[in-house]
Amino acid sequence: MTQTAIRPQLAHLTQVLDDLRAKGTHFRLRVLDDQQAPVCHYDGREVINLASNNYLGLANHPRLIEAAIAATRAFGVGSGAVRTIAGTMRIHMDLEEKIARFKNVDACVVFQSGFAANAGTVSAILGKEDFILSDELNHASIIDGARLSRATIKVFKHKDVAHCEQLLKELESAPGHKLVITDGVFSMDGDIGAVDKLAALAEKYGAIMMVDDAHASGVLGRNGRGSVDYFGMHGKVDVQVGTLSKAIGALGGYVCGSHDLIDYLYHRARPFLFSTSHPPSVAATCMAAFDILEKEPERIDRLWKNTSYFQSELKRAGFNIGGVNTPATETPITPIIVGEGRAAMELSRALFDEGVMGTGIAFPTVPEGKARIRAIVTSEHTRAQLDRALETMERVAKRMGILGQE
Repeated sequence: MTQTAIRPQLAHLTQVLDDLRAKGTHFRLRVLDDQQAPVCHYDGREVINLASNNYLGLANHPRLIEAAIAATRAFGVGSGAVRTIAGTMRIHMDLEEKIARFKNVDACVVFQSGFAANAGTVSAILGKEDFILSDELNHASIIDGARLSRATIKVFKHKDVAHCEQLLKELESAPGHKLVITDGVFSMDGDIGAVDKLAALAEKYGAIMMVDDAHASGVLGRNGRGSVDYFGMHGKVDVQVGTLSKAIGALGGYVCGSHDLIDYLYHRARPFLFSTSHPPSVAATCMAAFDILEKEPERIDRLWKNTSYFQSELKRAGFNIGGVNTPATETPITPIIVGEGRAAMELSRALFDEGVMGTGIAFPTVPEGKARIRAIVTSEHTRAQLDRALETMERVAKRMGILGQE
């Protein structure tokens, strides 16, 4: 393919890319050639996959595949419209009712992605006269939704409940609604949000409480019901956001809460109003996944056993997986802190060359000096696969001087 000449109007984009290359943090997309599995092929190379959010192995589960095929044959490949015009199918309503029962709430609405669920909800329920109190490490979709709302944003130190209360006290006499929002599990460090303490604080000051459970869905709580269930905070969290794209294995996001909250989002959440609804195959796939969560809790048990083993072996080898100046992981998300961005990206590339897929993550996704490999094991990794990955990681890190010289 002939490359189009660079027009001067976009020269500033080229400069940014050149800067990334100079810093060693530029990347190219790796292409998956087969199924999202513990061992798979990226760019034609067989690798042990430690980079996927497919926590429970549901992305390629036979029952989900069968559900997608059956729904496609019955209902076609697309819904044909946004939900509010002609695109609400019975299967969409069935999925939302199933999620609401699973999460022990009144109602649920499904969005096209977890990002859309967060950004669309925050920007819909608040306005410029309101206030948002947000954990400093909250996900980008929360940050974007807060900005779109035009509310005043107050950022509290990570999991610092006292700091959040100080901000709420300062706003006590201010008109407008207040929203306290936190991730249930933080996606880069793997630590669990202070959901219980922040929910109590929100109730004390009459604030709305919202939790993004993207990485807690299918991981924490009974049968993977999330951080609200994990902390026993049912009825104390006004807005629960979850994802269908990680442990559930498919695509989408959802918001759970009261009937009025969901009805309001039907009318005011812009991603819901202006995006075509899910193909019926996706809705059917998600329903099958929730059935498996209910019937096969041993998947989550395997996930946690694999996590415990993997993290303990990384510590034994001398890897920094959080703590002291970085939050300590409490979940299957395992940050392997390298420090400098170039070093993290070079380690990622070297591991890939040796048959281990571990994605390098650098600024601006994480702070300067906190670049890392973010590794996630799944319930479906075998002990032999984990041992081979661990041996490779230790050997390559030593060769590169990250764990000291051999």
